[in-house]
Order: sequence, then C-alpha cells, then structure tokens
Amino acid sequence: MPKSYTTISGDEWDMIAKEQLGSERYTSVLMQSNPEHLETVIFSAGIILMLPEITTPIPESLPPWRR
Repeated sequence: MPKSYTTISGDEWDMIAKEQLGSERYTSVLMQSNPEHLETVIFSAGIILMLPEITTPIPESLPPWRR
C-alpha cells in the first residue's frame, strides 16, 4: 500500500522530502510522484501527497561486512 503525507500549512518540497523520506536529495523523486502539485512552492494544509518508496542500493565498493 502506497504511503501518503498530508501537508501542514507552510510545508515545502525539500522539507517534506527530508522529514518523510530521510533526505532533501529525494525532493525531485517526491515531486515526480506528485505531478499535479508541481506548481506549488509552499503548501497549504490538507494536501495529500504520495510518498515514493525509496530503495537505497548497496554500493558494490563496500567490503562484505559493511553490506
């Protein structure tokens, strides 16, 4: 089941990405998951956004005991 987030007044894309997905670097992924809100910069309260599932690949360069 996809996860969602309901905005509070003043939310911004990068803030939501950091708080809900763990990093601001997921801002573009969050925006791609919610194309109907791309024109929004600062959200009002009550907007439901779909949260993408973030899968972090394990770097091959890590030694086996760190994977």
